[in-house]
Amino acid sequence: MREDTIKLLKECNSGITMGMSSINNVLPYVKNQHMKSALMSCKEKHAKLGEKTHRALASYDESRNPPHMMAKLMADMKVKAQMMMTMDSKDRQIASSMTDGCNMGIKSIYKNLNKYNEADNDSKSIANDLIGAEQELRTELRQFL
Repeated sequence: MREDTIKLLKECNSGITMGMSSINNVLPYVKNQHMKSALMSCKEKHAKLGEKTHRALASYDESRNPPHMMAKLMADMKVKAQMMMTMDSKDRQIASSMTDGCNMGIKSIYKNLNKYNEADNDSKSIANDLIGAEQELRTELRQFL
């Protein structure tokens, strides 16, 4: 149980870090105030989940690790999104890129919930809260696609 809990928490931390990074990268280009507000709200939720994740990892004497495979995928997507934004910084393109990121994050966290099914309930709760935050942002962004 301990090993699955730590691994799930680290995966959540990776997703949280990548989500916040992606939001930070697109915020300067967002023109619509409602979209900007939705992104900032999601960023705040991620920050709170990050704090919970760090506390949980610390209780296991574990430090957070930098993002790995998911980070590479998100970094590639981020470069693609930035290229699109420099060519034409329409909110529609930002929403599309962020929606793709949400989908990847949701899929990744579900995969890890299944993989580390012996994790404790607190870490599963963090993972489910992260999924909820990503789903909520994805829903908010639909109107801009």
